[in-house]
Amino acid sequence: MFVKQWFAEKIVAGTARALAANGFDARSFTDRGKLVAEVMKCAGPNARVGIGGSVTVRSIGLMEELAKSPVRLLDHWKEGLAKEEMNAIRLQQLTCDLFLSSANAITEHGDIVNIDGFGNRVSAMIFGPKKVIIIAGYNKIVPDVPAALDRIKRVAAPMNAKRLNLSLPCAETGHCHDCTSEERICRVTSIIQRKPTGTDISVFLVNEELGL
Repeated sequence: MFVKQWFAEKIVAGTARALAANGFDARSFTDRGKLVAEVMKCAGPNARVGIGGSVTVRSIGLMEELAKSPVRLLDHWKEGLAKEEMNAIRLQQLTCDLFLSSANAITEHGDIVNIDGFGNRVSAMIFGPKKVIIIAGYNKIVPDVPAALDRIKRVAAPMNAKRLNLSLPCAETGHCHDCTSEERICRVTSIIQRKPTGTDISVFLVNEELGL
């Protein structure tokens, strides 16, 4: 157990340094509670806080803290929303005060790699919100961009398809078929190599497995 923790800390720390060299505000954490506390410092009173489609963000206790604070949550995963309401929230996330999401993969060279279905998540990461925080566990860290794309196609996409109960080949077999289905979730690929000009992006890495 100690060796695994040591290894995770080294991978997280090295990746944080690479992200910082690429212009991101990158921080590494050994405790998710401290990570949540840092995020909450950026969620001021009456702030409009957009939540990207992220299992990670919803698994660390952050949503519960946000619910207790005087912010306006823009969460298109909220139960009971009609399709039109979900799309309206996605649009609002593009100009929110704080946008929170994870990444499908982050390379040891400091690249942030994602594949979206709608494209709202990657759009909000790149331009629009006043502040963006990307949260990721060490399991999202891979050596390079080809490994990142492989991870998304081989791991993240099939599991997300299964989680969403979609009628996709990858939800049946567990691997990508590069399908042409109308329900396909791999439609928009983004690779953020350096911090976009004018966008305040922080990347918070934690040395535990989070998300898919």
